[in-house]
Amino acid sequence: MVEKKEIEDGKINKHSCACAIVASMISIIFGYETGVMSGALIFIKEDLKITELQVEVLGGIINFCALIGALSAGRTADYIGRRYTISLASVIFLSGSLLMGFAPNFAVLLTGRCVAGIGVGFALVIAPVYSVEISAANTRGFLASLPEIGISLGILSGYISSYIFGQLTLNIGWRVMFAIAAIPSLGLAFGILGMPESPRWLVMQGRLRDAKNVLSKVSNTKAEAESRLQDIRLAAGIDPDCNDDYITLSQNTRGQGVWKELLLRPTPPVRWMLLAAIGIHFFEHATGIEAVVLYSPRIFMKAGVRSKNKLLLATIGVGITKTIFISVSTFLIDKTGRRKLLLTSVGGMIVALLGLGFALTIVQHSPDQRVVWALWLSIATCYLYVMFFSIGLAPVTWVYSSEIFPLKLRAQGASIGVAVNRVTNATVSMTFLSLINAITIGGAFFMFGGISVLAWIFFFFFLPETKGKSLEEMEQVFTRSKKSRNVDLELQNKNDGVRVP
Repeated sequence: MVEKKEIEDGKINKHSCACAIVASMISIIFGYETGVMSGALIFIKEDLKITELQVEVLGGIINFCALIGALSAGRTADYIGRRYTISLASVIFLSGSLLMGFAPNFAVLLTGRCVAGIGVGFALVIAPVYSVEISAANTRGFLASLPEIGISLGILSGYISSYIFGQLTLNIGWRVMFAIAAIPSLGLAFGILGMPESPRWLVMQGRLRDAKNVLSKVSNTKAEAESRLQDIRLAAGIDPDCNDDYITLSQNTRGQGVWKELLLRPTPPVRWMLLAAIGIHFFEHATGIEAVVLYSPRIFMKAGVRSKNKLLLATIGVGITKTIFISVSTFLIDKTGRRKLLLTSVGGMIVALLGLGFALTIVQHSPDQRVVWALWLSIATCYLYVMFFSIGLAPVTWVYSSEIFPLKLRAQGASIGVAVNRVTNATVSMTFLSLINAITIGGAFFMFGGISVLAWIFFFFFLPETKGKSLEEMEQVFTRSKKSRNVDLELQNKNDGVRVP
């Protein structure tokens, strides 16, 4: 292990960084779709005269359709490669954006939203997997966090777009908001073809020479490239003494039978990996982030903000906060580790959610619903919640779930996590308005605070540290005797500054 640390100098390779940035563009497009819908819903409801139920369906249906895309993306990425899967996702986004932009009625708009949702599922699986597989162990956290930065930049762009194009006439403004997303989708569909394929996917196809050429570009030294290639060859079950440039592997290399190994006959390490991936994806959205991102204008309206322009400006503040702290987290994730960021992040979210629930409850029960201090407390705790979410849970979810699975299972294992992510996201976004009518908006955020407590407990006990480990070492991380796991957790908890009774 010491030798590997000496081989990898810890510096970010420019070529691998460029690859991760291009892959992150698909996440920007997805983030834009999410952010722009937040403001567009205000104008769509007024223009198309749709009901509250239709608003909820329109807001959340993208996630149910993303489930289809996520479950398809893993097998697709194993069959045609990571690079072509990103291009496919871009084309799907392009089609959905054009349908929404030119939608004459609610039915066509909903159809376009569904098509875009399938693209979302592909994007959320393939962007982090590609970034993880192109990266070295010591810089993987940073590069694999870039898709999450892309989502945040996209959400912020969507908020700003809502504010700018909201000044246009009612029936034109929201359509322009959606149609403009077709431009970057088209550019990415062709631009990604200029980037190299994942070296790990190439090895799985027996294309050893091509993988070696890619690794020579995304590694800082020849020794690092050779070391990474040897690790990948061993993980793929290739004889270390084999010097052929192209070989035919006896095992399935295009994703056949992976679902059985993941769900029906998983080994103990794979079962633990799957539990970790499903858990972290579930809690990312069960703790309420979609309610804040999608319905932030509603939250600020409940807090006492009345002007449409002020609502949209306050919402832009949410996007700015998310982008800033996601960017900060990318520089911390490889230094502090995944566990420490997660535990700190969720701890802060608990405090912020309880504060937000308290402030909104005070506003709701005041006679004129214009309690100034509670209004400002609502805005401050909302931003604080987004800050803590963005500093840890947001980036770590995608890095962690994309890096822990073995090579053969990685793409489809990640797709299961994303499928859970989208179902949870859809459930929150499509029930939030009904939830606040049933238990009040303050009660809803108290509930999210309680779920965050459960999330902290789950992360504390079930997520081992993966910082600095190569992708090929992950099975060892998740293969421990009970005694060894207890010792490791005690050491991790001590490093995290947590006292264990």
